[in-house]
Formats: sequence, structure tokens, C-alpha cells
Amino acid sequence: MELFGRILRRLAVNSLMKGKGGNVAIIFAMTLPVVVGGAGLGVETSYWYYSSLKLQSTADAAAYAGAIEKINGSDTPTIVTTATQSATTNGLGSGTIVVNVPPTSGPNTANNAVEVILNQNLDRVFTSIFLQGKVPQQARAVALITNASKACVLALDPTASQAALFSGNTSVKLTGCSVMANSNSSSAIKVQGSASLQADCLITAGGVSLSNPVPMVCSAPITQALPAADPYAGLPTPAAGSKCENTNKSTLTAGTYCSGLSLSGNVALSSGVYVLQGNLKINANAVVTCASPCTGVTIFMAGSTSISINGNATVNLSAPTSGTYSGVLFYGDRTGSGAASTFNGTAASSLTGAIYLPTQQVSYLGNFSGQSGCTQVVADTILWSGNSTINQNCSSLGMKDIPAAQAVAIVE
Repeated sequence: MELFGRILRRLAVNSLMKGKGGNVAIIFAMTLPVVVGGAGLGVETSYWYYSSLKLQSTADAAAYAGAIEKINGSDTPTIVTTATQSATTNGLGSGTIVVNVPPTSGPNTANNAVEVILNQNLDRVFTSIFLQGKVPQQARAVALITNASKACVLALDPTASQAALFSGNTSVKLTGCSVMANSNSSSAIKVQGSASLQADCLITAGGVSLSNPVPMVCSAPITQALPAADPYAGLPTPAAGSKCENTNKSTLTAGTYCSGLSLSGNVALSSGVYVLQGNLKINANAVVTCASPCTGVTIFMAGSTSISINGNATVNLSAPTSGTYSGVLFYGDRTGSGAASTFNGTAASSLTGAIYLPTQQVSYLGNFSGQSGCTQVVADTILWSGNSTINQNCSSLGMKDIPAAQAVAIVE
């Protein structure tokens, strides 16, 4: 301002000496601060806008980094440190950061989320002609952590093409749960032919191939995801007994069956753990149930043994709801290889619990839906050609949740 004052005084003196031409100089001198200030205001306004966008991007990145740290199980101080480092790396400079876990304002205060609030003060340049003091700016971001829902179909093979395949005339409705495949193949999950599938989401370490639309809760399949952990990896192997149980009975007792089981007619299984050292075959027209009082059965397939259920058989079995093998109906030996199991059966059949065959291909061809629709299929690869409605609100039946991939989104 002092500089413009000097210019104005000089021009005024000159104008008195030069007459009319001096009037123009006086007007110019008087309007010069306005012209310069107006131009400067335009430049600085653009700079403020750019700085505001940059600060918001920095807040978004910091909130996202904090949420990723939270997914990894870190405590609040570590989350704060990670978010602060992100903001500093992205040019926060002398600005300040506040990290709240969970947010202290907005619609996500009760949610699994991370809030970041950034403040900075900008120096004035041209506009200092008119105003003094710094220009305050603030940016706020909230990163919300959501689960893609639980899984009720999980293919464990890390490389197989069509690891989870839905084909034929199958009609599968998965309510409250997702289909997951750990395969990195571009067609790790495939829906082909006239197959109909409905699920919360399709999640895979590779890609999906869909010949038909799949109605989903998530906006699109989640591809290139991290592989899911084997939910039953810690399940102990049942010990084989020293005695081979008699198979020629209409009511079988839990124990070791050294040559497997071939079931025909009406057969009831008493509650408990069955160790089969040979294949399980349920023949046509067989009716297999759990003997009353039924607290659940677990059938362990030792070595490379397999399961075959005929399409005309009726099978109604449930897993135990408590204890070591809670929620596990069929359990395949992790040391086995090359086996393939087929689950077929009438519309009256019901398998309640987890079908856990981690080294086998499972062909799920029947109409099994389980009690209240509670069936999980966890296998090396899965072919689904049956018609089923599966739910995943099964904790009351002793079944484990299979957490699906978590997602982070900037929501505020």
C-alpha cells in the first residue's frame, strides 16, 4: 500500500504540472490498486480452490490408509500414526490433522469407520492489499469399512479354472452370503448355460465369467481379492478307533468303519463322529436319517475316500451344534488327493452343516438346502448343478461364519 501511495502522490504532482493530461494519470493512479487487487483476487481464488481440492484428496487418502490399518487389526494409536504419515507424505505441511476412530460426527458415528479432519492456513499475496491475516481451509473425510457378507460357498484351489462353476439348469439362491474362490484364474467363478445364481457377492482372487446376469447386493463382483483363509484349517483329525464297527445294521453307531459304508434301505445314524476308511455310498431309494434323539453327526472321510449320494436317495442329516466338530457334517482328510465327491438326492433331502472337503472336487447336484437353508460347501473345487436356497444366518446351528473380503469406501 505504501508503494501505491508513493505512485499516487508522484502522479498527482506531475498532473498539476502538466494540466489536463494529468487528470488521466490521477484516475489511473487511483484505480490501479483496484485493478491489481482484482486481478490478484482472481489468481488467488483459483489457488485457494486448487489448495482446497488438494487438501480434500489428502484427507481422503489419510482416512483410507487409516481404515486399511484398522482392517489389519491395529490399535487406535497405530491407525492415527498411519493416517498422519499419509497426510504428511501427501503434502499437509504445517497443517494439522485430527483422526477419530470411530467418527465423532455425521451419519457413521456408530459404524466401523475412520474420520480424518485436516486444517491449514494459507498466506495472502495479492489480496493482502485489502485484507490481512491468513486464509483458513478445512477438509474432512470418512472411510467406512464394510464386509461383503459371509460366504457359504468357498473354492480353495489357488489356480483352477472354473473353481466355482454353476452350470446346467441349476437355480441357486444364496441369501445373506457370497460365493468365494481363491483361484487366480480369469474364470475362477463361472456361471454358464442357463444356470441361475443369486448371491450377496462374487469374490475371487482372479476373475469371473458370467453368461447370465447375477443379482447381487454388492455393486459388482470383487475380483483380484486376497484369498480367503481356510475356515476349518484348525479342525483336528478324528482318531480312528481300534475296533471296526458292524455295517450290517439299520441303526449305526458312531465309530470307525474300516471299509467305508454302502447304505441301502432305511438307515439311521446315531449321533457322534464317524471315521470312514473307505468310501461312503448312499444307494438309490435309500432313506438315511439321524437316529432320535439326534444331537448331530460328523462323518470324517479318511485318506482319499469319497462320497457318492444317488439321485433317488433321501438323506436328512445335521451336524452337531456344539463341541469340537460343531457345524461340520462332512469332513475330508487334508492328506487325501485326487478324490471327487457327488451330492445328489431328492427334493426331500436336507444336509445341515458344513461340507468340508478341502482336497476334493465336489459336485453338488441335488436339491439339498439344509434346515433353514443352512449349508456351507468348502472344497478344492465346486461344481453346482442342483437347485437350492441357501441362507447364512446359521450360528444357532453351530456353524462357523466364513468372513468374506472387507471393503473400504470414502463415504463422507
